Amino acid sequence: MHHNTDGQGLWAATAPAAPETSPLSGATSADVVIVGGGFTGLSAALHLAEAGIKPVVLEAAGIGHGGSGRNVGLVNAGMWVLPDDLPGTLGELHGERLLAVLADAPRLVFDLIEKHRIRCEPERAGTLHCAVGQKGLNQLRERTRQWQARGAPVRLLDAAQTAAKTGSEAYAGALLDERAGTIQPLAYARGLAQAAISAGATIFTQSPAVAIERDGARWRVKTPDGSVAADWVVAATNAYTSGLWPELRSEVVHLPFFNFATEPLDAKTLEHILPERQGAWDTNKVLTAFRRDGQGRLLLGSVGALRGSGRAVHASWARHTLRKLFPALRDIGFTHAWHGMIGMTDDHLPKFHRLDERIIGFSGYNGRGIAPGTVFGQLLARHLMGELPEEEMPLPLTPPRAQSFPAMREAGIEWGAQALHLTRLSY
Repeated sequence: MHHNTDGQGLWAATAPAAPETSPLSGATSADVVIVGGGFTGLSAALHLAEAGIKPVVLEAAGIGHGGSGRNVGLVNAGMWVLPDDLPGTLGELHGERLLAVLADAPRLVFDLIEKHRIRCEPERAGTLHCAVGQKGLNQLRERTRQWQARGAPVRLLDAAQTAAKTGSEAYAGALLDERAGTIQPLAYARGLAQAAISAGATIFTQSPAVAIERDGARWRVKTPDGSVAADWVVAATNAYTSGLWPELRSEVVHLPFFNFATEPLDAKTLEHILPERQGAWDTNKVLTAFRRDGQGRLLLGSVGALRGSGRAVHASWARHTLRKLFPALRDIGFTHAWHGMIGMTDDHLPKFHRLDERIIGFSGYNGRGIAPGTVFGQLLARHLMGELPEEEMPLPLTPPRAQSFPAMREAGIEWGAQALHLTRLSY
């Protein structure tokens, strides 16, 4: 098995090659410097370049190195928070704005894929939020009601319908969201990068931003071997923020999430397991996610990190869960395993920040990075182009707010996931 915990596992093995880039060397200038080469930064770079504005992206490692290249690949609408709860948390104005923007966010992802011919295994068959028992079904019934009241194309499936769509009889029902779908996330990030470069953006990889300082009326962002002067700076580092903006790192708690991928399944088996190719996850607080890739592999994921004792514990859980959900796959082996970090905020909602004059960014995607990251990158570009004032953004402008005891909480999540998965091996 390919346990590349520092890489993107299956995604790195199957994605088209990244566009050719190099580290920054020497001094250069741009209209906007974007720190972070994930979905948000690359979307912002693409939309800026298409408008004739010169962006430079500084990526500390490779394109999509962070959460953008490690996630499950579910392109979902909305956030984890229930739709009716958003106005209460953000206020009526921003709550409804955010709902409207994120309800349609998957459309932007798939439109960009089509427009730029990005080879990333797009599937627009929707996603399945699967109910564990009656409690889970009640939760999904309420979520369905709230989205349907807003005109969203969602519907609640019963147990038999869910079994037909998943190939598993483990669930009491499911919420089918027809707005959503799946992609190969690292391939999508690399495709966004290529599209941005083709439009006129410059991307430097292996170029961590290590310092930022005033340069007259502009900002200068420094890397180990160079610097970029620009009028604007976009912070697009999310859960992979390092030392440049410690206030962004302190705002999120890291939640690790791992994935295992099987060998490709045969055609007969694929007729029964996710035959319509929806992506799925369940209502457990420590959830199980599963989906197919373009080559017919089954991916299985959950909360946890594949390091130390977690490597063996989560591998055992994955084998056990695969047999429990899909008894016909009891003899199927895993070929790839990897994990990444999700940035969780205190209210499970993303944040919009002005870190200084003409330094802005979104952060804290709470496990919903693909569609929100893409649309927030577009909104940042529109703001920098003068099309979208701060007061019309879907999120209020707020200062970063540090969470209490983050190291203890992160350790608790990692060890707690191991303990829970060990417990689940017994049933």
